[in-house]
Amino acid sequence: MKSNSCRTIGLTGGIASGKSAASNKFAYMGIPVIDADIIAREVVEPKSEGLKQLINAFGQSILDGEKLDRSKLRTIVFNDSEKLEQINTILHPLIGNEIRKQVNAVKQHYCVVVIPLLCESSRYDWLDRVLVIDVSKETQIKRLLKRDAITIELANKMLDSQCSRQQRLAIADDILNNEKGLEQLYQHIQSLHLLYKSL
Repeated sequence: MKSNSCRTIGLTGGIASGKSAASNKFAYMGIPVIDADIIAREVVEPKSEGLKQLINAFGQSILDGEKLDRSKLRTIVFNDSEKLEQINTILHPLIGNEIRKQVNAVKQHYCVVVIPLLCESSRYDWLDRVLVIDVSKETQIKRLLKRDAITIELANKMLDSQCSRQQRLAIADDILNNEKGLEQLYQHIQSLHLLYKSL
């Protein structure tokens, strides 16, 4: 898979667990961070192959001018697992190829690959280690309600659409607890940084 000696650390966690806070800290320390969510947006930019394939599958109605209208696409796939699977079949290979390309360009000893749905996918078995950022379901809901100003019913539905906390922890090589604030989170990341440099 990799054409270089860079160690790959897959960073994952449930919604509102603190993946951005963790990845930002790694980036601040000078560690290359490759984010699947950012790449997912890039592969559907105007005139991209990803957008062309989505238009072929769902028609021009998913566009706002030349750009993908994400809210229209969400409406199409909401409660329709077959259409969601169709989107995933189109986009996941494009996202995976770009992640591999960016990993192969890394010159440092290790990099962090942020993959929110790592637990739900078997496409990333080439990662060297999996780092799970962990919080309780209660904390996730509390943060979601505050962050997105949504109902508790929608928050629960969003959590239920992902792997359970137990399933994520089962794939973890390392666990980052994010219940006690950023200072403690950053201290733990510093310790992991020393570990990853020594691998």
